[in-house]
Order: sequence, then structure tokens, then C-alpha cells
Amino acid sequence: MASVTSNAAVVAAQLEARAAVAVPAATAVVRHHAMLLETAIRAAASGRPGPGVQTGDYRRSWTTEVRATATGVEAIVGTSRPQGPRLEYGFVGPDSLGRVYHQPPFPHVGPSVERVEPLFLAGMGRVAEQVVAG
Repeated sequence: MASVTSNAAVVAAQLEARAAVAVPAATAVVRHHAMLLETAIRAAASGRPGPGVQTGDYRRSWTTEVRATATGVEAIVGTSRPQGPRLEYGFVGPDSLGRVYHQPPFPHVGPSVERVEPLFLAGMGRVAEQVVAG
């Protein structure tokens, strides 16, 4: 008669221990870089080459929300102000009130994402190294 043994309990315990390190570390990296992105967008929305500042209302409207999901952690950096897409991409044509615009784009979100993305990826890489080193 053959005997079969398994180290499944040991492997499961190791995975649980690594998850206990990975989740808080990844959450910290996501939160930090989301705030960096919000700051970069606000700075880029403070005059040329981004949109000009009239009252500061648009710039102040940018917020960050970090939350846990079923698959990990996510950050949402955004604004509820309607001029966001128009400022980023431009607008040509009549609006809903019939006013005609020829507004050029003033990219401020895309360039900010491009600046922060490599920093975020490096931060997540450090988390991965930390988890693998266990």
C-alpha cells in the first residue's frame, strides 16, 4: 500500500503570510501614487500649456478615492466638473444652448498620467519583490 502526503497546509500558510504583506503594501503604493497624480493634474491645470485658471474651481474639484475591491485595491482620480473633457480634448461646435465654440485642447490629465505611471509601476515592482522575497 502506498502513502500519499501533501504540504498543502504549509503552502497555504506561506501564501497567507505573503498576502498579509502584499495587500497593505500595494494599498500604500496605490494611495501614494494616486495622490501624486491628483497633484500633478492640479498643477498642470494651472495655466499654459494646460487650461488657464479663472477662479480655481476646476483645479480644486479634483479628488482621489482609494478603495478595496474583490480583486485588489483601486484608486479613482477625477473631477465632477463638466469642463474636464472639453479642456483635455478640446471642443468645436455648438453646445446644448447653441453657443458655438472653437476651443483647442489643453491636455493636463494625459501628460500627468504619463509622468506618474513609471513611478507607480516601479513602486508596484518593489512590492512584488518584497512579496517574492517573503
